[in-house]
Amino acid sequence: MANTEMFIRDLADKHGRRRESLMPILQEVIDARRYVDDEVMVNIAKELDLSAAEVYGTASFYSFIETEEVGHYVIRICKTIVCDMKGKDAIIEAIENTLKIKLGQTTPDKKFTFKTTNCLGWCHKGPAMLINDDVYSELTPEKAIEIIESYMHK
Repeated sequence: MANTEMFIRDLADKHGRRRESLMPILQEVIDARRYVDDEVMVNIAKELDLSAAEVYGTASFYSFIETEEVGHYVIRICKTIVCDMKGKDAIIEAIENTLKIKLGQTTPDKKFTFKTTNCLGWCHKGPAMLINDDVYSELTPEKAIEIIESYMHK
């Protein structure tokens, strides 16, 4: 797609065409499109003279760089042992029941995607979850449902 090629070319013009430019370009793609698909990764590889495998390896390494389309709100629940001990499984069950999806899925209306992630840095106030850029800690199943419902009306 010409628009994708032009978009990536503009980002390469802005950030440069060195290996060090890969992360800033990926971050801008995420800001603009919310995920990095195969076409984008191939275009980035061409612009930076990298292999597509290297771009994919970098993109897939970071849990916050999505390589598949996600919902408008991405809910990430911390999967550390600390959050597990503080009741993470009950939070997951409450969210799954509220959204009618399982971990790793997106709602049919593409409003929510539900995932786990490694430590959010809030273990001292776990269980914790992140919805896009907003952190919620000291969750209970009831509090998690209340938070999710507030996003349903946004």
